[in-house]
Amino acid sequence: MNYEKFCLILNKHIFADERKELLRRMADSPERFIGLFRPTKPGAKVIQHLLQSHEVRMGDALEEIIEEILRFLGFQILSKNMVDENGETLSLDQYFTDGKVYFFIEQKVRDDHDSTKKRGQVSNFETKLEILYKKHSSSLFGFMYFIDPDLSKNKNYYLQELERLEKFYGVQLNLLYGKELFEYLGHPEIWDDILSWLKQWKNSLPDLPEINFDTTPKESFEEIRDLELRSWRKILENETLWEEGIMKVIFREGTTLQLLLDFFKKQHTPPYDHLANILTKRLEKYYSNGNTGATQLQPIRSDSDHS
Repeated sequence: MNYEKFCLILNKHIFADERKELLRRMADSPERFIGLFRPTKPGAKVIQHLLQSHEVRMGDALEEIIEEILRFLGFQILSKNMVDENGETLSLDQYFTDGKVYFFIEQKVRDDHDSTKKRGQVSNFETKLEILYKKHSSSLFGFMYFIDPDLSKNKNYYLQELERLEKFYGVQLNLLYGKELFEYLGHPEIWDDILSWLKQWKNSLPDLPEINFDTTPKESFEEIRDLELRSWRKILENETLWEEGIMKVIFREGTTLQLLLDFFKKQHTPPYDHLANILTKRLEKYYSNGNTGATQLQPIRSDSDHS
């Protein structure tokens, strides 16, 4: 693991395909973006959604980073998928072995769960513990791990629950925060690297995410062109998304939409013909001067113009 690999994993999980995912959320849950009883304007609402999405995706990124570190330390990474007695597929956050004993980690970014979620956290942990115990017995070591050491809201509760499970199953269970995992693994210096890389990576980020897809229209088009047909239909047919200005803040000049229109017209299938007809009407209504009905779109700029 080095800084370049660290950034690659973070950027892949947090930013890759986020424009397409934003459109998918608008199609499936437009009520999350529109409505008079919201104290935010369209642009602020889109930014709010993206920032919340980044927080969620951060957990997935850190899960892969920890896995890469475990692999670097020489552990064998095992398949994370398992099936419970009801046939339901479960996924472990970390599952690995040194060839002698087996380790599993249930990992979260921070310990700030409410009372319902913290009980669910322990229930989920025990379900996986029981399945793994049947395979490895006393050769199993379990960890509940919270990466951010600055929040330990339910520490006493988790310690009591893990002590209860430890006595019942007869396996070693641990509650760890931040650096404690790497101290357990005998490599505390890795935690210092993580903190240093995180600071460097955050300094490279803009203050706020770019929400205008037309800033780089060709790049935006390539990312969103293969969005599911049903998602395009929902977005284009939802009058409120357009009337309240949500679509105008992400397609500010309409250049990306014009590229999409050309793409839709070239497909020559009933669904794409339908999409092209609706999009043509949207462009005329929301990107024209209102007199002639002709669209007044900005010329499509090279994405490199914005670099």
